[in-house]
Amino acid sequence: MLACSSVHCFREDKMKFTIVFAGLLGVFLAPALADYNINVSNDNNNAGSGQQSVSVNNEHNVANVDNNNGWNSWNSIWDYGTGFAATRLFQKKICIVHKMNKEVLPSIQSLDALVKEKKLQGKGPGGPPPKGLMYSVNPNKVDDLSKLGENIAKMCRGIPTYMAEEMQGASLLFYSEKCFTTNILWIVNISFCGEKVAS
Repeated sequence: MLACSSVHCFREDKMKFTIVFAGLLGVFLAPALADYNINVSNDNNNAGSGQQSVSVNNEHNVANVDNNNGWNSWNSIWDYGTGFAATRLFQKKICIVHKMNKEVLPSIQSLDALVKEKKLQGKGPGGPPPKGLMYSVNPNKVDDLSKLGENIAKMCRGIPTYMAEEMQGASLLFYSEKCFTTNILWIVNISFCGEKVAS
């Protein structure tokens, strides 16, 4: 074993201490800073729900829902700070952005409470029927993602992105285009309709 100078040994010991300290700091701080997550799976895979996970980030005022169901997988982000939500449809290779309907979507505090208490775990079609929203997707691409907020801009960057408008009332009865429906945790069903999701 080679002898080391006192300065060299001190640096080496200091580096080891720093690495150990950083590792311990990460172990103890990670639970305090982590998002709350919940996984909801549907073994029967009815209605194409697959497995969903939800994370709520109170610091950034954002909720993220991932639905893993093979080719029909999608990811949704609800940015409570900007009031916009976006859903990335992997099969269609597009992002759809819409204003959040705060009367139908749960508040971030309500969603966070459900996730923390794991009240969504194992719940399914046996509970109250989910609320429903239907959106008409505008065929024109969004030019400037930055106006939709940083979180949505990051998720939709490099992907054709379209705005969608909520449809209400009589227009729902006469709508004939195909729709893509996202069933979010048996809380809300959001349907996106138009040529971009039908093709």
